[in-house]
Amino acid sequence: MSMVEVVDLTKRFGGFTANDKISLSVEEQEIKCIVGENGAGKSTLMNMLYGLLQPTSGKILIRGKEVQMSSPIDAIAKGIGMVHQHFKLVPSLTVYENILLGVEIKKGKTLFVDQRTEIKKVRELIDRYHFELDPLDKIEDISVGGRQRVEILKMLYRNVDILILDEPTAVLTPQEVDDLMVSLKNLKKQGKTIIVITHKLREVMELSDSVTVIKKGKVAGHVKTKDTSETELAQMMVGRNVVLTVSSERKGPVSKDIIYEVKDLCTINESGKEMVSDLSFRVHKGEILGIAGVEGNGQSELVKLMTGLMESTKGTITFLGKDITNQWPAQLRREGIGIIPEDRYAQGLCSDMSISDNCIAGYHGNPDVCKKGIFNQKAICAKRDNLIDEFDIRLGDINEKIGCLSGGNAQKIIVARELSADPKLLIACQPTRGVDIGSIESIHKHILKFRDEGNAVILISCELSEILSLSDNMIVMYKGKISGRVSQSEVETESIGLLMAGIQPGGKGAVHE
Repeated sequence: MSMVEVVDLTKRFGGFTANDKISLSVEEQEIKCIVGENGAGKSTLMNMLYGLLQPTSGKILIRGKEVQMSSPIDAIAKGIGMVHQHFKLVPSLTVYENILLGVEIKKGKTLFVDQRTEIKKVRELIDRYHFELDPLDKIEDISVGGRQRVEILKMLYRNVDILILDEPTAVLTPQEVDDLMVSLKNLKKQGKTIIVITHKLREVMELSDSVTVIKKGKVAGHVKTKDTSETELAQMMVGRNVVLTVSSERKGPVSKDIIYEVKDLCTINESGKEMVSDLSFRVHKGEILGIAGVEGNGQSELVKLMTGLMESTKGTITFLGKDITNQWPAQLRREGIGIIPEDRYAQGLCSDMSISDNCIAGYHGNPDVCKKGIFNQKAICAKRDNLIDEFDIRLGDINEKIGCLSGGNAQKIIVARELSADPKLLIACQPTRGVDIGSIESIHKHILKFRDEGNAVILISCELSEILSLSDNMIVMYKGKISGRVSQSEVETESIGLLMAGIQPGGKGAVHE
């Protein structure tokens, strides 16, 4: 029996069609994965199922009956719950208070909350689904994986039979990913139907019963997981053969020459909390140093320190033997440092400017494109055309604003611009975030080529697979400190995961300070 079915579901935003006559069904007690490139329309589809958006046309059926949902309250009433990528929890409240938020149990006919009964109910719920949580713990004191289990329990308490999860493993350690998969499979055994939006194909193959691929707002295919492969799914998503893991094999050992050094670096945020604490590391010529860790453990602040967007309270940064601590981004670029920022539109591109202008942004004072304060438009256009050709940037109209490009092509503009300036060091922060599989392959190849030419790369990514596949050596951050250092020859995913959780494994693969 189909638990959920959508028929010719369409959603338009003005002249843009985000979902175009999508039809699919999810069977009872099935785990269905929805995959597709960034911007393919996956989240729009799920938001219609959860009542956050209303369809332009088409039908949604639950257990064979057509339904109309004008809000998440309607969706929950019909048995549909959704766990969003960014959790909607109150950090200062306890586990049980978050689960019962909005549906508190009162003492008789009074307005007072019956805390004893609430704790008892939540403890029974936790035991029923075998989730390792203490109802009295505060959200701010539990792991990211624990917070996700709280979000799931919020929905289960409301008696949903259909659970939608949006990119559920985006901020989890490898161990937490494994735990989540076990939990979801147990929920399936207990009668739940689960829909997962994800771009991680290994997890799709391990978790799902069936897969629907969405491409440019349309269904590109439906397959049973047992009848497909990661390669076939990637090909359906992109429309061509894709190398899922680029070989990072080196031609020789990493040089002993130190190109970049961070020593005892510290900084505080606006609230006075220390976010980076006595951090020290070195990067050698011809090396990719990966910085891994669950998001929110000081990586963003470290990147801002290294790229001139935040001031240090202590410590030094040296590049080619010169002290560059607290220099501005423009100065760092002049020294020979390329910067791929964490947020491409907040820090790397101006969406209202042309492609040409963005191709020289940050380097617009260079003499090859600007003399005596006057831009050389012919040189700028020639530079743009060269970058488009070399980096395979795909455009509709060469004169359009950069905000009209897909996420992958916009990101390739940043990579092309930074590498074309011939830096000696590239600071690459989340270089493939929100980028389709085809563009990921291209960006990884350019980063490796840059390294093989004798340059250095600092790679910061929340995608552990990206760190593992590209890095020669890596450090792991936890609460603003280095929890461990790992070389490529000694990598063990389990050890990395423990370090990401702040646990010292003490086994092979970790060198502790």
